[in-house]
Amino acid sequence: MRVDALIPCPGKRRRLMSSDPMEADIAKAKLADIAQKLGREIRVFETLATSLTPDEVSNREESDGFYEFSAEDYYRILATRKEDKFLKTRKIREAEEAARRSRITKAVIRVRFPDNFTLEAKFHPSESFQSLVDLLMKVIARPDLPFYIYTTPPKKQIKDMSQDFYSAGFAPGAIVYFSYNLPEGDDSLAVNSVSFLQDEIVSLKGLDLIPKQAEPVQSAPEPSVVGPSPVVQEHKPVEKKPVRPKWLKM
Repeated sequence: MRVDALIPCPGKRRRLMSSDPMEADIAKAKLADIAQKLGREIRVFETLATSLTPDEVSNREESDGFYEFSAEDYYRILATRKEDKFLKTRKIREAEEAARRSRITKAVIRVRFPDNFTLEAKFHPSESFQSLVDLLMKVIARPDLPFYIYTTPPKKQIKDMSQDFYSAGFAPGAIVYFSYNLPEGDDSLAVNSVSFLQDEIVSLKGLDLIPKQAEPVQSAPEPSVVGPSPVVQEHKPVEKKPVRPKWLKM
């Protein structure tokens, strides 16, 4: 599954530094209040569309070459299966899978709405898609209307709400798309022309409390240790022994 990239609009996201205590406290209180109501922390921001729109994606057909299965793909998969079958026992494979799963402690899910608003929430990898649907029921403007979530490309509706995020390949993170499940008509156009999220949730747009990093403590310069000055040894002149003349015999 390919995951589309999200590029935040320049200037859309205001980061609240703790250097502004009043503004940071207001943002912190607001985020904490919403988190208490929803049971988890969320973020809301706007994004630029970097790919096809959902309608264009649903109508798009890939070329035959996109689905072509080459001989290289076949032998690579065959070699992997042989290795798993002959070199790894079931217990080894289960232990490796458990180790991989234990290393992933969160699943960051971003829900993209047709109006380019994005809702981000953190889940545990063992939580199911139903927990995401329950969250959406609390934040969307029209929870009374049927809706569904899907991935793209290709467009694939998520139907098994009992599946957990790790098993679905949504950990450590993924992007899903939101759509009301309404027949095309005037009612559908009217619903899609207004905000998909509640006003209270939209008001969180761009709030991102970033703790101020502590300034590095500069260690005081170590005092230079002045040691005793080196002793300069004075060289005494070497006394020469008197040389007796050769003519003087004992």
